[in-house]
Amino acid sequence: MLPPNAEKKLRAWIRSRHLICSGNFYLFETVEYSTLDNFSECVQALGGTVISVDLARKILIGKHRKVVLYRAKASINTPHHSLKEYWLYSGGFYTRFDERG
Repeated sequence: MLPPNAEKKLRAWIRSRHLICSGNFYLFETVEYSTLDNFSECVQALGGTVISVDLARKILIGKHRKVVLYRAKASINTPHHSLKEYWLYSGGFYTRFDERG
């Protein structure tokens, strides 16, 4: 994946509140494991690395359906990357799956 396409995809996840910035790390939450592969490709295309992928918790969708929420933690090594600035203007402090936000 080319870096401009990777950055475009990460910006879309920032707008949809799947991706937030926490200090020097990027936290990505999703219920689809295949999306984690796409996130990993995007981070690697920008010169970063995925540090960990954890099972955050199970969330209830509807009355009887529980799905697994995955949380990935990544670091993009480029200082003053434009993604952090974009997150400040278009992102949020909590992901869409957070119970506070």
